[in-house]
Amino acid sequence: MSHHIIEARDLRYTYPDGTLGIDGVSFRITHGESVAIVGANGAGKSTLLLHLCGCILPAQGTLSIGGTLLSKGTVASARRAVGIIFQNSDDQLFMPTVFEDVAFGMRNMGMGETEIEDKVSEALDTVGIGHLARRPPYKLSQGEKRLACIATVLAVLPDILVMDEPSSSLDPRARANLIELLKTFRHTKIIATHDLDLAYDLCERTIVMHRGKITAEGSTGDIFNNTSLLRESGLEKPLRMQQCHHHLPNRVIT
Repeated sequence: MSHHIIEARDLRYTYPDGTLGIDGVSFRITHGESVAIVGANGAGKSTLLLHLCGCILPAQGTLSIGGTLLSKGTVASARRAVGIIFQNSDDQLFMPTVFEDVAFGMRNMGMGETEIEDKVSEALDTVGIGHLARRPPYKLSQGEKRLACIATVLAVLPDILVMDEPSSSLDPRARANLIELLKTFRHTKIIATHDLDLAYDLCERTIVMHRGKITAEGSTGDIFNNTSLLRESGLEKPLRMQQCHHHLPNRVIT
């Protein structure tokens, strides 16, 4: 695949029950970009991400990854290029132990066991849960599950990292560590999130979705400074951009 450019043209999808997923979405993401996809619940963010990793194939319109149109015949190569962290950790963790979950993708790629052991240990240590390698996933907290999911993706070094609410269930320290970790990932990052502060830290470009459509896209700073756009999309400015005035004698703290 050439440079792993992602391009959608008039992408549309309606679920079997008639629920609209995405409605005429078009965009282009170049190799190495970090792009946030933001919007209220039901905006179509997760549906779009499921297309990017090949879990859903385009019903109408086209989606290409690295110049190759996504279809039944090309979905396997797309999945090798794209690593996804699902919104629900239980959709991603299904093996008897955390170690086996992280090793799963590498075994499917035909890696040797010695290399797998090294890479699993490295991935788990990177996200700070090396001590949980032999723990069954169902015995993890929600935050620990989230970190285990991140390790499963980082271990296989995808060219495109797709994340659905990666900071959900993380405590403040784990969230801060995640942000620093993701800053070191030099390939393409696509992050669907309600955590606009995380998006502000990690993404130079933001796409806004509302009711299945893209309503705006541009630099993250410009998008997040557009109060009316955010309000119409069911969003609020990142906390760091909100001025909270506490009136004290002769002093205003912002």
